[in-house]
Amino acid sequence: MASVFSWIKKEIVYLKDSFFQIVKALFLVILASSGLICAIFLRYLGYSGTIISFVSIIIELISLILCYFLLRGYLKTKEKTEASTSKGKKL
Repeated sequence: MASVFSWIKKEIVYLKDSFFQIVKALFLVILASSGLICAIFLRYLGYSGTIISFVSIIIELISLILCYFLLRGYLKTKEKTEASTSKGKKL
């Protein structure tokens, strides 16, 4: 029973340490689905399909650009850490 509590404690600490990554992932999911959310909302308001498509595509393009900038920062930090670990004794 004690091992279960230690496992739960370890997982809670892990979630606490990665809280900002979880928030960032939720933000990316919301951005990625913003075009669909906009289309559903406009359809509910009774707009025509042409207006729904145009507005949803514009919003989706804006959200994809924002996702790109968010992911670009993440990929740069990963590349730096991989480059620093590859420095070693080469034969």
